[in-house]
Formats: sequence, C-alpha cells, structure tokens
Amino acid sequence: MKLSILDQSPLRKGGTAQQAFAETLELAQHTEALGYHRFWVSEHHGTDALAGSAPEVLLGALGAVTEKIRIGSGGIMLPHYTPYKVAELGATLAALNPGRVDLGIGRAPGTDMVTAGLLSQTGQPNFQRFPEQAAELQAMLADPGFTPTLRPQVDTPATLWMLGSSPDSAALAGQLGLPYNFALFINPAMDERILSYYRHCFQANTELPGSLAQPHSSVTVNVVVADTEAEAQYLARSRTVSYLKFVSGQSDTEICPPDEAAAYQFSPQQQAFVNQRMGSAAIGAPEQVRDKLNALAQTYGADEIMTVTICYDFAARKRSYELLAHAIGE
Repeated sequence: MKLSILDQSPLRKGGTAQQAFAETLELAQHTEALGYHRFWVSEHHGTDALAGSAPEVLLGALGAVTEKIRIGSGGIMLPHYTPYKVAELGATLAALNPGRVDLGIGRAPGTDMVTAGLLSQTGQPNFQRFPEQAAELQAMLADPGFTPTLRPQVDTPATLWMLGSSPDSAALAGQLGLPYNFALFINPAMDERILSYYRHCFQANTELPGSLAQPHSSVTVNVVVADTEAEAQYLARSRTVSYLKFVSGQSDTEICPPDEAAAYQFSPQQQAFVNQRMGSAAIGAPEQVRDKLNALAQTYGADEIMTVTICYDFAARKRSYELLAHAIGE
C-alpha cells in the first residue's frame, strides 16, 4: 500500500508561521528518507491553526530540499484563481521538479465566506464554475495544441488530481478521467461506496493526455501513532480541541499543549461530535494504526492512503511517521 502525507503546517500555541514552515520542510526530508510516496501541502486562509495559505510557494521550497518524493498541492482552491494562472504554476513547478509534481485542486473555499470574498476578484466567489474551470485547467496542462501555448513548456506536466469530500467531486473526477483523493478526514460520514461511485463515473479520455486509462484513488485520514494507544490518544487530543474551538467560532484555535488539551472538558454534545468526527481516524500503537489503515483501504477500495498527523510537539509528529512507516513495512 502506497503511503503519503498531507501536511497543513500546523501552528502550535506560542509558535510562529516561520517555525511551522521550517517544520514542514524538515518533515518532507524526514519522510522522504522513510520511503513515503507523496508529500502534499494544503491551502487555508484566515485561520490561526494552520499556516499554509500559499501551497504553490511552499511547493517551490519543498522541491529544493527533497529529491525523489512526489510533491503536490492538497490542494489549490481553484475558484479563487484563473485556470490559466494555476496551469502556469503547475508548469513552473514541473519544470523545477521533473516527473514528481501533483497538482491537486478543490472547490471548497478553504476559509470563511468573508475571506473567500476577499480572495475573489469580484468580491463574490463563483464556486458553480468549478467543473468548467477544472476541465479548462486539464486541457491547458495536458494539451500541447492549446492556444496560447502554456509557458514554460515541459516534457512531463504536473499530474492533475481532483480533491473532494462529496459525490459531486467523485463524479467530476470520474468524468474528467482524473485521479481522485477523497478527504475522509473532512467527511467521515460519507458512504463507504464513494470510491465505487467514482469508478462507476470514470471515463478514460484517450484524446486528452492528462486523462488516466484506469481510475486511481486515495483517501486521506487523520493519523497519530505512538508507542502505546494511550499516548497516541493523549497527543491527538490537541488537534481535537483546536477543531472544536474552530467550529464553535472561538479565536484561540492554535494547537495547544497536550496537558492543556487533556484538561479541556467536553460537553456531552461535544463528545458526541468528536466521536462522529474521529470515527475514521487511525490513532493508536503502530500495529493498531496499520490494521486500521489496511481496513480502510479495503473498505473504500482505495489504491493509496494519505495521512494527516497534527499534534503539538514536532518530535512526536516525526516519531508518528517513523512508527507508521516501520509498521507498514513489516
């Protein structure tokens, strides 16, 4: 099973964005040495919990400090931009890092609607145009005859991925013949047949070089691994508290120390919400997490698993990826 990473450059309480980005770069080098397949970075705006607002910039830095691991956006929120500009970004990254760039795109705003309005040229995001934008971007990246010719020209274009958390995105990925990443960590309640639906909708477009001959999919899962299940749960609670604060509209959503998270009291309603949100998470000792990820891959029919690991201590985050790599490799 191919194992990959989505890193969101988490901001710890008392930390800085500079620190978060430095840790992302170090983590990419660390996990490349461990044999991970892909390292993607996300796009979020207006949050004090996640530093990554410009994945295309961060990818340039990642390419400079890694050699083999595939790097990519997980993702670029296409409605904020023009397809041609995103195509130029993909071509530039592919020229700098031949044969190892993934360009994941999504429709979600990655922020609140006020900030989404600020990102829009018109002040009003047009999410309805996303299917049309995605098709335009695919043609620009893959079609040498597209006019005007995309610059820079590259021998191996970036691989376009569709990201999503709904049946709409699964259908669109299939119709365009694109690989599909389902965000199980965002929508854990989704019917487990979602990737079967993607495969049902899949249409290979032999006239478009960017279209796959066969469907290919992955699911992204919240993961924390430690030597014991109790320690993993203790580390993972920091992210859970941050998320609870975010959805309830609080401002102090930075990743808090685990002792502070342990002292945070959940109401019955909050506990029920957490249980639902974390139902698909893989948190525990190495063997437990390995078995959970294998079961998820089998249940959903995923070709790959992508992991998101967020905890307060960077050493614990690195250790989690070490333990997981060794467990999967056994």
